Amino acid sequence: MGGALMGVLKTVPHSAKEAAQILHDALVGTGLTIATAESLTGGDVGGTICTVAGASEYYRGGVISYASAVKASVLGVNEELLAKNGSVDPEVARQMAQGTARICGADYGVSTTGVAGPEPHDGKPVGTVFLGVHTPEATYAVQLHYEGDRVQIRASATADAILLLTQVVHGTKDVS
Repeated sequence: MGGALMGVLKTVPHSAKEAAQILHDALVGTGLTIATAESLTGGDVGGTICTVAGASEYYRGGVISYASAVKASVLGVNEELLAKNGSVDPEVARQMAQGTARICGADYGVSTTGVAGPEPHDGKPVGTVFLGVHTPEATYAVQLHYEGDRVQIRASATADAILLLTQVVHGTKDVS
């Protein structure tokens, strides 16, 4: 199932670590599980989630799929889609989120793909980011654009991926 997240991601100036604590507070004791699929962020989302003591209660694991071949072979992203649109694409983000939830046996999956720079990629400008989120009901993507250097773009995407997942789990992000 595909779709686009409606509205704007409610970004607030949280660090990724603060966002991970908020996610922890939303998930602990619920029995819900999450998984990550990362390209742009190279493992930072999963690594940050694991900085919170007790994350093992809900974090199942993740896949760092920097190469398109890994997105296809491990996560099940459609090879024709990758060849046609490249890896910086909303449908790629959706398929990554869905793939990691399936592989890790999680209720929710979140993914990151985008262009951190310094050069454009797949015809997309630096700062273009797609976050995917898979829920038990459907799979969606949201597009964001960040300013800054490579480190700043990756840090912003990491924090916002965790925040997006928190908002979806909490039901404060409309994904209809």
